[in-house]
Amino acid sequence: MTALLVVLGAAVGAPLRYAVDRVLQARHGAPWGTFAVNVAGSLVLGAVVGAAASAEVLALVGTGFCGALTTYSTFGWETLALGRDGRRAAAVLYAVGSVVAGLVAAGLGLALGAGLAG
Repeated sequence: MTALLVVLGAAVGAPLRYAVDRVLQARHGAPWGTFAVNVAGSLVLGAVVGAAASAEVLALVGTGFCGALTTYSTFGWETLALGRDGRRAAAVLYAVGSVVAGLVAAGLGLALGAGLAG
């Protein structure tokens, strides 16, 4: 049953990631789509954990949805691509900014989830 919940969550997260990435890249270029989904996924995961969700909800939302929504591999590739293109300062800013924003979002989500739980 747990594996099915992960698959169902991923079936929503993956297409959403693709759609957000396409829209933001069309409007603002890379790497803003990846940045947005990674920060949003960190916020959602923090909220689910903070709310002390059941194992089933963690599988569906945490592992399935957030796991498919976020992407470390694309983050790494885009960081290297910025450096390769001679935009080293942008690469460093993107890497550091992504990690900091993700941690802040996860912390905010954790606090929000805990507040909603009670």
